[in-house]
Amino acid sequence: MTKQSQPAGFHPIRRDQRLLETAMDSYKTKGKLREPTVCPDCGAVFHAGRWQWLAKPKDAHQTSCPACHRLRDHFPAGYVSLAGEFFATHEQEILHLMQHLEAKEKAEHPLQRIMAIEKTEHGTVVTTTDIHLARGIGEALHHAYQGELEFHHNPEQNLLRVNWSR
Repeated sequence: MTKQSQPAGFHPIRRDQRLLETAMDSYKTKGKLREPTVCPDCGAVFHAGRWQWLAKPKDAHQTSCPACHRLRDHFPAGYVSLAGEFFATHEQEILHLMQHLEAKEKAEHPLQRIMAIEKTEHGTVVTTTDIHLARGIGEALHHAYQGELEFHHNPEQNLLRVNWSR
């Protein structure tokens, strides 16, 4: 993708470059939640300053976690675009790898989820609730299958676009 064809606000980043969440994310919790708080949608519990998978405490406060809020609004933080002949012939294997990675990450970090997997005329687009999961998917695909991998981060919108093809 040339500099002229990049969407406004997006900047290519190197794979070894860390993503810093400097932008104001309207889906992040504003202020500290009262503990314990449980998400009525997914059952995640806010405890010890973060969302975790714990048994639902009695008399817990209720509020939607940021991931469920993004899911409800259909507003992803990450987009992973998959394309190429190799992807077309190994699609089920690659999708299984992504879903396995999501399950592993979600077990430790409840806010990292795949929102949708949609076919497009150019390949498949996977949307995520978190930029770190999108990046992790791209890195896992590149590690397992090589291919071309690009990251484009828009810090103003806290949005990451990952393009992988082979």
